[in-house]
Amino acid sequence: MRLNEVVYDDAKPIDGYGPGFFRIGGQVFEGPVTVTATGVAPWGGYADAATLVGMAGDLDVIFVGTGADIAHLPADLRDAVEAAGIGLEAMSSPAACRTYNVLLSEGRRVGLALLPV
Repeated sequence: MRLNEVVYDDAKPIDGYGPGFFRIGGQVFEGPVTVTATGVAPWGGYADAATLVGMAGDLDVIFVGTGADIAHLPADLRDAVEAAGIGLEAMSSPAACRTYNVLLSEGRRVGLALLPV
């Protein structure tokens, strides 16, 4: 078996998470956040579609971590973001973090919107 070291260049991967927080690139962030290869920002949750729409030019897809369990996204959030030309994929926050890290290491244009577990 061959193991390769994962390289993220200047991007910051998700290092860990716990009740109410995420550890991203060695720093702890509390509450809901958005994450891209260029940085981390607070997110207002499902009511804050504008933040996700603002990510439109740089990404192909945003993974939405819905907390400990997978949940359906509100229709108005999905409609607003998809109208801006970005795909949305809902999954639990742990799964979203893992998927983001893999695609980020491949240099893909992905983002995260995370609700804490």
